[in-house]
Amino acid sequence: MRPVQDVLNQIKWDKKIKPEEYTIEYRDFGKLTAIPYTAIKKIEGLFIIIEKNGEETNIPLHRIKIIKQKGEIIWQRSSAD
Repeated sequence: MRPVQDVLNQIKWDKKIKPEEYTIEYRDFGKLTAIPYTAIKKIEGLFIIIEKNGEETNIPLHRIKIIKQKGEIIWQRSSAD
């Protein structure tokens, strides 16, 4: 399985890809929370930084569970992770 950082960076930098087509689902207080890829302000080290309720929020990459393109899963963390 490709590392999540590789997938996120490909979406960001590949000119053939439209970031607005992607959704990120991450574990937040025991439930999955979905955000549009375009909510990501930065990818730094082991975190993505999003704007949530007017404030920047750091989300550890290990909490990202699913990446979807147009509603279809293109990357999913294995259940062992």
